[in-house]
Amino acid sequence: MAFRGAVITFPGSNCDRDMAVALEKVSGAKALRVWHGDADLPERLDLIAIPGGFSYGDYLRCGAIASRSPVMRAVIAAAGRGVPVLGVCNGFQVLTESELLPGALMRNAQLNFTCRDAPLVVENGQSLFTSGFETGAIVSFPVAHHDGNYFADEDTLDRLEGEGRVAFRYAEEINGSQRRIAGVLNAAGNVLGMMPHPERAIEPELGGTDGRVLFESAIRALADA
Repeated sequence: MAFRGAVITFPGSNCDRDMAVALEKVSGAKALRVWHGDADLPERLDLIAIPGGFSYGDYLRCGAIASRSPVMRAVIAAAGRGVPVLGVCNGFQVLTESELLPGALMRNAQLNFTCRDAPLVVENGQSLFTSGFETGAIVSFPVAHHDGNYFADEDTLDRLEGEGRVAFRYAEEINGSQRRIAGVLNAAGNVLGMMPHPERAIEPELGGTDGRVLFESAIRALADA
C-alpha cells in the first residue's frame, strides 16, 4: 500500500510546501494537504507533519492559537492511536502547546532571529524517526527561528534524558535551549518535535542530505511495521 503522509497548513505556515516536497521526494507518493479548519484527517495516514512558519502570526505564544484549531483535535487523537507525528520549528511549538510534548519554546536567549546551518548530535538513533542515524553522530540541519529556546523544569529534563527522549541536541550553543536540546520525543516514541528543519536538507542542491535520512527512517520503519 502506498505511503500516505499529510501536511497540516495553518494561516501563516510558510514551510508546508517544503515539507510536502520532502515527503513526496523521499516516499514517491503525493503528500496530502490538510487545512487547519478541517475537523477530520484523511483516512489511513502513515505520518502527519506540522510544518514551520508563523501560524496565526505568532500572536499570543507561538503555536498557541494553532493548537486550538479543529484539526489538532484529530491530530491528538491520531497520535494517541500511534500515528507518527512530526512537528518542525513552529510545528514543534504547536506540539508543546497541544501538550503532545512536554516543555515550551521561548524567545532565543540572545533575542535575535537565528538563521544558519546547525550541527546536531543524534542522541537517540533507535527511534522511529532516527533509526537511520548512529547514536552520537553529528549531522547538520538548517535552523530559522526566533523562539527556539527549549525550556522545561529540571524533573522533566531529567525524565527526558533518562527515558532516551532527547532525539537531537545542538552541538554548540545557538539559542539558549536548556541542555542544548533541539528535538524531543513523546513517551511512546511516535511524536517528534524539533526546531531544526530536516525538510531543508534532503538534496545536495539544498546544501546537504542529512534531513533525508530522517524521512527515510520513518518511512522504512512504517513499511517494516
